[in-house]
Amino acid sequence: MAYARFGSRWARDVVEIVDHVECLDTGGFWAVVVTFEGEVRCVRFAQVSGGQMAKRQPRQPRRAGEWAPLTGQWSSSLDETAYRAGVSQIRDRIAAGEVYQVNLCRVMSHSLADDADLACLETIVARGNPAPYAGRVHVPEAGLDVLSASPEAFLIRRAGRIESRPIKGTATTMSSMLAKDYAENVMIADLVRNDLSAVCRPGTVSVDALCAPEEHPGLTHLVTTVSGELRPGVRWADVLSATFPPGSVSGAPKSSALRVIVDLETVPRGPYCGAVGWVDADTGEAELAVGIRSFWAERDATGQRWLRFGTGAGITWGSDPEQEWAETELKAARLIGLASGRVGL
Repeated sequence: MAYARFGSRWARDVVEIVDHVECLDTGGFWAVVVTFEGEVRCVRFAQVSGGQMAKRQPRQPRRAGEWAPLTGQWSSSLDETAYRAGVSQIRDRIAAGEVYQVNLCRVMSHSLADDADLACLETIVARGNPAPYAGRVHVPEAGLDVLSASPEAFLIRRAGRIESRPIKGTATTMSSMLAKDYAENVMIADLVRNDLSAVCRPGTVSVDALCAPEEHPGLTHLVTTVSGELRPGVRWADVLSATFPPGSVSGAPKSSALRVIVDLETVPRGPYCGAVGWVDADTGEAELAVGIRSFWAERDATGQRWLRFGTGAGITWGSDPEQEWAETELKAARLIGLASGRVGL
């Protein structure tokens, strides 16, 4: 059964599938997945329960034991040697004045049985790694099988305002956060402020919180909140043109960072680092998460089914290649561990 779930919102009965964002201004409730590379899938549903829209209808729970742990080896699009070399190359480009910061990512993969159901993994992840912007989009006819435990809000839209909450800075505890983490957060906060200024009323964009600590399972993040009042007549195409891809997972300046990413990363990121969430075009509300801490299932050209998971780190002049690799391992450890049966609930 095709469905989408975002927090208490539970959407069913697909009405249409669209590959552009203009539909998001036409009415209805939409699940949205945009890959980092910009491929759009918007799915309109006829029935939505939960949230502020209706009395929530109970879900049919699944037992966590239905998920068969993935006990084999996970591969990585960049191994440790290649990743550390990439960090060094980015530092060289920073020294040359080409860019200030680049988010360098890798995609991990594990073979997946044809009958493996991500709804079972969803139960495990919800218990073992609860996240404020968790979501699930399962629409086979749209090629979507995404499970996100994202802690990061890309765009929240309500009552004519828009807000973004970029995460930069990751450590096991606040005491182990580095000066580089704070500097990186401030840099990306300024980028996001500039992005929102393109679609907001002059003088309304503000930084509401800077480098605020947030605790998540096994991790501490620095989170900045930037918001503004949308200009009249702004459409979703305008908003995404100004803000996508998210600054926290691309870099600064964004255009230069994207060129470096193309040069150094060996596979597309897909839904990872893109946008995953919902838009209610009837109420003007929306919540799109940055697609980090996310699994997705897909088939390769041979028909083999794979489970993918992305992880990465922001690279600045102050980055150490070994430490940045360790950060990607830290970000992946808990969720990969849950999928592999190595982390208990």
